[in-house]
Amino acid sequence: MADFMYIASYILFFATLLYSFGLNYVRYMHMFQLNSYHASEQFKWIGENIGELFKRHIFPVIAPVFALISCVVMGGTLFGEKPVGIFHTDDPFSSYSSFEPYRVSTWDLLMCTSLLLIGVNLCGSKPAKKKLVFTPRVIRMCVTSVILYGAVCALSMIFLWKSGLNLPVLCFWQVFSLFMPMIANLINKPIEKGINTHYINDAKRIINELPNLVTIGITGSYGKTSTKFYLNKLLSAKYNVLMTPESFNTTMGVVKTVRGSLNATYDYFICEMGAKGVGEIKEICDIVKPAHSMITSIGEQHLETFKSVDNIIKTKFEIADCITYGTVFLNYDNDYIRNRAIGKNVVSYGLTNGLDYYADNISVTAKGTSFTVHHGKERADFSTKLIGEHNVQNIVGAIAAANTLGVSFTELKTPVHRLEAVPHRMEIIDKGGSVIIDDAFNSNPSGAKAALDTLALMEGYKILVTPGMVELGEKEYELNKAFGVQAAAVCDYVIAVGEKQAVPITDGLRETGYPEEKAFVARDLNEALAKTEMLETGGLKKIILLENDLPDNY
Repeated sequence: MADFMYIASYILFFATLLYSFGLNYVRYMHMFQLNSYHASEQFKWIGENIGELFKRHIFPVIAPVFALISCVVMGGTLFGEKPVGIFHTDDPFSSYSSFEPYRVSTWDLLMCTSLLLIGVNLCGSKPAKKKLVFTPRVIRMCVTSVILYGAVCALSMIFLWKSGLNLPVLCFWQVFSLFMPMIANLINKPIEKGINTHYINDAKRIINELPNLVTIGITGSYGKTSTKFYLNKLLSAKYNVLMTPESFNTTMGVVKTVRGSLNATYDYFICEMGAKGVGEIKEICDIVKPAHSMITSIGEQHLETFKSVDNIIKTKFEIADCITYGTVFLNYDNDYIRNRAIGKNVVSYGLTNGLDYYADNISVTAKGTSFTVHHGKERADFSTKLIGEHNVQNIVGAIAAANTLGVSFTELKTPVHRLEAVPHRMEIIDKGGSVIIDDAFNSNPSGAKAALDTLALMEGYKILVTPGMVELGEKEYELNKAFGVQAAAVCDYVIAVGEKQAVPITDGLRETGYPEEKAFVARDLNEALAKTEMLETGGLKKIILLENDLPDNY
């Protein structure tokens, strides 16, 4: 009976150990994926979430200690086994005069299993906004992690069995799950590099085999995804067009689109290009070889990785530097763009009089926007269901590119009128009793101000729900505080999401003398939305602006 209980307790211990390791490993792999597989960003996340990590790993660390202490106190006689402990005698309260090999007992195993289960219960999990995607890369990392973890556990059992240290060492390896994704990624780096090189070369081959294809590259600190969607609609009025879907703007995202969707039936390929560091735009340009390019904006975004605005400017203009004979479309409303000379064939656009393409007579209502576009002596009136001057700016950029490439103003009027908001980018959702302005995708200082300007145009009780902006480096507090000041001038009620993220926003509100009873700090978005339901508005319709929604790694 004792042998059966001993074996069963070992099986239960290992099952619990593996479950605890797996639960934590999936959490850390998820964060690593959201951090773009960058170890530096993962370590930053670790530093900012010490409390969660403590809860996840304190019990596996103390489990063997408690087991040994309890075993000594109880005399080590559970299930008829001999006394246990590094020092053992027949009397657990004796002077421990003799040293004998330590044998893990059933009691040790059951204590460790119980404490591991408490740890599993404490760490729990919350619904993810974007779940871990088991891409081939992630699967390869998981396989490497399983092999590595199995190896260290097996070696611990083999070499430490007689010493009795195998139990605490096995529990310690559970903590190792925190670093396992990064270690697996490092081990797999040569493999991943080889696979990526193969895919990149295949994408280059496909591009080279389509000599009649015209590629248009689009980048910018903000506005690039919306402009891409608009240009796709406008060019599609006359041509067969493929664009990179959603926010597929990394090197491998572009490669996936080329290999999976691009073929000889397309006249144009609109390629969105994103970057978090110098050289990343050039890497994509070397693959797709754009004939024309567009820069929608340059601003203080991703400063944590770029380190300076100068690096952002240099990186964004990599898309212009690669153009040999084609046209570079530039938003000259942006100071950083307008002040950079490039010696290329430039077509300027924006809302400033005198540009190659510019809009004026802008009229914005809650139902849409109308405006006039000028190009030389040619002019045309347009209307769209989209609201806000910033949308007009992006549309003018799309009109400039489409018109330059052969679509007349007359042909553009209908597709402009039919344009719809890109999901989570100033998307209007009318729920009858309330209107939601969903601008939850990746907020930035310019876009946040534009969203507030749009909210100011709406009639009703204006509510802002926001966690503020991130990836702004040393300026993050300053810019979020300024956002709070701007919100105070527009909003009837402000809900800041996240206790840490709320600080600069509430400081900005307080600086303006904004009433404290008109501001609320919510733990998460669900609590914030629940709060909007409870607000009394005196019969006014609720207009709720969702400005940014941070991913799970914040």
